[in-house]
Amino acid sequence: MKLYLYLKHFPAQGDPAIEGTSKAVHGLASGLVACGAIVTVLCEGQILSERQILSEGQMPGGFQAEAGYRIQCFESPNTHPSLKLSPQLEKYLEAHLSSEDLVILNGIFHLSVYAMSRCLRRLKVAYVVAPHDPYHPAIFGSKPYLKWPYWYLIERAVLQQARAVQVLDRRHGEWLHRRGITTPMIEVPNGFSQADVQPEEALNWINDRPPQFCFLGRLDAHNKGLDLLLNAFAEVAQVSDTTLTIQGPDWGDRPQLQKQTNRLGLDDRVTFLPADYQSTPSALIALHDVFCLASRFEGFSLAALEAMLAGRVLLASDVAGIAPHVRASGCGVVVNPETAALKAGMLDLLARRSEWQEMGLRGRRYALEFLQWNKIAAEALQHYQSLPSSPDSLIAKPTVGLARSVNVNSP
Repeated sequence: MKLYLYLKHFPAQGDPAIEGTSKAVHGLASGLVACGAIVTVLCEGQILSERQILSEGQMPGGFQAEAGYRIQCFESPNTHPSLKLSPQLEKYLEAHLSSEDLVILNGIFHLSVYAMSRCLRRLKVAYVVAPHDPYHPAIFGSKPYLKWPYWYLIERAVLQQARAVQVLDRRHGEWLHRRGITTPMIEVPNGFSQADVQPEEALNWINDRPPQFCFLGRLDAHNKGLDLLLNAFAEVAQVSDTTLTIQGPDWGDRPQLQKQTNRLGLDDRVTFLPADYQSTPSALIALHDVFCLASRFEGFSLAALEAMLAGRVLLASDVAGIAPHVRASGCGVVVNPETAALKAGMLDLLARRSEWQEMGLRGRRYALEFLQWNKIAAEALQHYQSLPSSPDSLIAKPTVGLARSVNVNSP
């Protein structure tokens, strides 16, 4: 079996992955190769000419990543998701893939994923869908006029016709079952990059300053619950001398979040910073004390995992795939994504400040033991290999459980 991971916008020339889904695809591909699998990442976009390839010392026909997997990028006029695949990609699939292979399609509500699924069905090549977000009711709260029709007309069929749905947290399978999806589920959590791991002796905890809360990630107010976080922080700031830093690329919501900050009288307490791609996420988070994840819906949160590696304590939304690991390690507080619950969680952590170093180290050591990509990929590979050989042999599963990369007690 050869494995292919499709992500339309994956960096074609092996550039560092900075976007969450690209980082996850890179991590899983790297881990699978370390387990002996033959892995190719498929993407679409601008590609180098043959002259550029030769001048840069690359091999024609693809890019060999340092981690050992191959990147095949196919020129496409469509930079955004599209119902039309690159013609070169379709020819490649026809020439190189067989019924023995498996393709992991990465994305949710993604036209290109649908286009790939149609092509693979025609070629009788099996695929697994990895949406990277749960189909939680809150995901339909943004642009419901587009998402609900897309769900009924396209997304549902793509999931039903897959060999499996790859979820980041087995609890997320419940939302699929509620929507009538009977496809088997594989749980494959996210892992960490070794580049984000500082030596333990390099970490420090500063206790003689006001506590500093932070969020690192894209400024998507609805998804990340940043409006809820600001409301909760405003109430905490009335009783505690604390600060909040919100850092990351703007997805169009920064102006409204800054207006909310001004309305709440938090201009001297809340700082907005642009994305910093020169520093590792762990290093940025380590400048603060508490990492806050207030998401209304969330697949996993690589930033929260990077906070664990930095030895920080976490305030984590219960819907996130990282939440069971926060509970299991005891490195933070898990709450519902609601203003009152977030406030209570912040106050709980502030009252336990003397424990922060111990809590942070527990989270770090847990992540190092259980959330390495090689361990995650080894178990994922076993389950890819055990998937049914044809859609007709799929058996509906009442609960999630084809794969468990980490044995933790989920609620």
